[in-house]
Amino acid sequence: MSKPVVALVGRPNVGKSTLFNRLTGERLAIVDEVPGTTRDRLLAEADWSGYFFFVMDTGGIDPTQSKGQEPLSISSKDFIHQIRDQAELAIEESDVILFLVDGQMGLTSADTEIAEILRRKQRMVNGELFPPIILVVNKGESAAVRQNVAEFYQLGLGEPYAVSALHGTGTGDLLDEVIRHFKVSEEDLEEDESVKIAIVGKPNSGKSSLLNKLVGKERAIVSDIPGTTRDAVDIQMEYKGIPITLIDTAGIRRRGKVAPGVEKYSVIRSMKAIERADVAILVIDATTSITAQDAHIAGYIKDAWRSAIVVVNKWDLVEKDTYTINSYTEHIRQELNFMDYIPMLFISALTGKRVDQVLALALKVQEERLVRLSTSQINKIIHRAQDKHAAPSKTGRSLRIYYGTQVRSDPPTFLLYVNNPELAHFSYIRYLENQIREEYPFSGTPIRLALKKRRE
Repeated sequence: MSKPVVALVGRPNVGKSTLFNRLTGERLAIVDEVPGTTRDRLLAEADWSGYFFFVMDTGGIDPTQSKGQEPLSISSKDFIHQIRDQAELAIEESDVILFLVDGQMGLTSADTEIAEILRRKQRMVNGELFPPIILVVNKGESAAVRQNVAEFYQLGLGEPYAVSALHGTGTGDLLDEVIRHFKVSEEDLEEDESVKIAIVGKPNSGKSSLLNKLVGKERAIVSDIPGTTRDAVDIQMEYKGIPITLIDTAGIRRRGKVAPGVEKYSVIRSMKAIERADVAILVIDATTSITAQDAHIAGYIKDAWRSAIVVVNKWDLVEKDTYTINSYTEHIRQELNFMDYIPMLFISALTGKRVDQVLALALKVQEERLVRLSTSQINKIIHRAQDKHAAPSKTGRSLRIYYGTQVRSDPPTFLLYVNNPELAHFSYIRYLENQIREEYPFSGTPIRLALKKRRE
């Protein structure tokens, strides 16, 4: 089940980025008094009352004026088109929309125009308008602002929620209303035993060609034009009796290279696809070797704690000698040194070379993800690791690990009971992870180490 997406929509400088930071608990969005500071849409995870969801920040749109120009008519078709595009795309990708207005400034003609566009883009789903739009009156720090929220009823979007994103006032009631709209579909309730495999990578790396080879049909459009695939497409199939869901995705570009509009939301679809997957197949273009963007996508996979394999495509187009594959492997390993546990496969989706090994490797990695080690195995590893290399001291004290256990799989998670978790240095945690992998490799799979203070 993928996490719901909550989009923040509104004209510039109403406090969308401040609310984004408040809801996600991170300073990911640039906050500035200059309208229009947010150039790129951002996506981050938030949680409330046990519900986990994505918050999507958007650049503000004001239909009444343009930078460097005199104020324009509200009917200016260029700005209306821009608003309509943002509203349509936000609605397509969101489960709930938070429409922010400025309580200090009061109701503006731009707010009215945006509200009208949002309402027109809603659709009926099971007798209800979808996605729901929640009206948020921000900058409600003063009692005067909170008393004047009634004027925003004119927008026809129901009860306004007065909040202060800056101070957090009213955000609890707002979030209660947000999660009330999260619906569990019948599709989510159905038991899906299939292994979810997402095919991800930068545009034009050959993802759709690989998908077509794997399923044996022309299910995805294949084109030399980067970014042809814009939707995440699920394809059900079986491989040697094992049910699989293949998720083909739009290519992910560097944020600075992502064009506004549809393509930017395609990145969100790809990130959501990674969230839904058990295993991600990261497709790299052999003709360009690994790029910073490939490493960036690998970072998305790691942050989501998903298992992965690297597939180096278009291998038939590379001039090779005896050492080529070794040099490519070494270079990719260096660039992905934060995921050195990932297996690698060199293929050609065009000729079909080694494509038959892709799903077998992905399923092998999924098996590794579900492995559980016994408590006795884990404690032998830990004691041996401490004997070989004691933890460095910090303020005259050293980390002591008393015992450990595996508390879950998917991904493998180990809980270590220690004298003081604050004494643990990240390099020593990485050392312990490597020691565990020497005992069992967990190929292609991230492992978590959590430290807990043992009571005296």
